[in-house]
Amino acid sequence: MASTTTDEPRLIIPALKPIYDALSRLSYPMIRFFTGLFLMPHGAQKLFGWFGGYGLEGTGGFMSDALGLEPGIFWAALVGLTEFFGGLFVAIGFLTRPAALGIVIVMAVAVFAIHMPNGFFWNAGGYEYPLYWGLVALAIVFRGGGEMSVDRTLGREI
Repeated sequence: MASTTTDEPRLIIPALKPIYDALSRLSYPMIRFFTGLFLMPHGAQKLFGWFGGYGLEGTGGFMSDALGLEPGIFWAALVGLTEFFGGLFVAIGFLTRPAALGIVIVMAVAVFAIHMPNGFFWNAGGYEYPLYWGLVALAIVFRGGGEMSVDRTLGREI
């Protein structure tokens, strides 16, 4: 009896293979794009007061008063710029690794300095959400812009 081995698992529904083959190349660009896109409104809240945010002054006051980060407005601007423009850069795949690394750092600070005392679950103010986004951003640091990125189009990647 002859045995064959392949690196690919057998599909439960083999008829879907052409669809999987056609769409699989979109999976990483989708992850990168939506990760960046979903972070941008958080930066817009901090920078511009959009989406129910408090803007630079309000966020800066929170960072000074509640977190002890001085000067608060500097930290609010730094985090807001990282989330907004870092998110934009990750979404389009431009300077992908440095932008994603900035997001990793912001999320690590959010986990340990803000959310850790509230436990794990996000609906209780816990660290689940920033930890997840920080880990996805870390995976993007490892992978870079990949296909369908500005980095790839320019032929340069850090």
